[in-house]
Amino acid sequence: MDVTRGSGLRRRLRSPHDREILRLAVPAFGALIAEPVYLLADSAIVGHLGTPQLGALGLAGTALQTLVGLCIFLAYATTASVARQVGAGDRRSALAFGIDGLWLALGLGVVLALVGTLVAPAVVEAFGPSEAVHEYAVTYLRVAILGMPALLLTFAGTGVLRGLQDTRTPLWVAGASYVGNVVLNVLFVYGFDWGIAGSAWGTVLAQTGGAVALVVVVVRGARRHGASLRPDLSGIRASMHAGVPLIIRTLTLRVALLATTYVATSSGDTALAAHQVAFTLWNTLSIALDAIAIAGQAIVGRYLGASDVRGTRATTRRMIEWGIGAGALFGLVIVLARPLYVPLFTSDTEVQALLAQVILVFAVFEPIAGVVFVLDGVLIGAGDGRYLAYAGLLTLVAFLPLAWLVYATDGGLTALWWAFGGFMVARLVTLVVRERGTAWLITGAQSAGRS
Repeated sequence: MDVTRGSGLRRRLRSPHDREILRLAVPAFGALIAEPVYLLADSAIVGHLGTPQLGALGLAGTALQTLVGLCIFLAYATTASVARQVGAGDRRSALAFGIDGLWLALGLGVVLALVGTLVAPAVVEAFGPSEAVHEYAVTYLRVAILGMPALLLTFAGTGVLRGLQDTRTPLWVAGASYVGNVVLNVLFVYGFDWGIAGSAWGTVLAQTGGAVALVVVVVRGARRHGASLRPDLSGIRASMHAGVPLIIRTLTLRVALLATTYVATSSGDTALAAHQVAFTLWNTLSIALDAIAIAGQAIVGRYLGASDVRGTRATTRRMIEWGIGAGALFGLVIVLARPLYVPLFTSDTEVQALLAQVILVFAVFEPIAGVVFVLDGVLIGAGDGRYLAYAGLLTLVAFLPLAWLVYATDGGLTALWWAFGGFMVARLVTLVVRERGTAWLITGAQSAGRS
């Protein structure tokens, strides 16, 4: 057999997967990057009000982001459920699942907003800020938490559209919300002289506008295909049931990241400063890798709904290759570009030197991170949340002793990042073991998460 012809054939067979991955991943990346840009814009606007206001924004933002991170299951679980129905050829049921997700998001968002306004002072107090920061942080948090229903509706609406294989609409909505956020923040903070409360109100209104736009798109689709818009309690319970394992999975990740930050804090100000920059870089690159994972959620859910195991396997293999390639490229770039960007973050030579060491460790594990993100998305798309929850607990149990060892021996920041790399390796092992098996390959309209 002609080897050249065989290689060309393989390339042609792969190209449809590549086009599909890119079609979903590129817009998803644009929508994902909008949230950090939101925060940067808010910081730039509030920063000119004064140091206490900026510190209050950082404190309140940390509390909000923790809560928001736990609710991301509304996007992930909805994507998987809707994509599976699309693959099964039942668009009406796909949109019915989407409507259930929207109702769950609205109810949960209202509860969190009501509770949040009551406990805001206690949450801020737990951080132990100064009196000036405390006052501003409570003011911002009490207003910003009112946007929780809109934010969760945005998650669910985005999940519905991703499941319908549409990542462009969420991108356009995110872009418009960002522009609206900047305009409203400037107007309220400086035009109306509302101070930090103006920033919170601007963000809430921008989030509300984005949520309304996504809900309108989903509702129009539901009406077009005859899906009921009324709340279905059994469907809402099923959506919550599918989401609980993903909440546990997310909690394990958050605990690991908090433990890492805690150990870095104990290593001194230089280590904490270097860790903050390294962690920011890691988060930024994670957004790009997560875009491939989101494509995996939508594509795998659709293939399994269509009972196409072969297509699921082929697409998964190709996305793993994408993850490895993207991770290796990011790792190489971040090492070679160190002289360009490290001085931009700090002029402290000790921090620069430590950061340069940490980045080398960071880069080593980027290809592994690429595979981890991809397989995480694949299994979420398959509705395999229960396994991800157990795997998350297992990897957390494996990581915490490593973090404690660095803390107990005063091993320093470089050792801490090697330990965090061990956490990523543990996640890789649990995900690869699962992917190599067949237990997650449940085909048809019903996924493991809804059975």
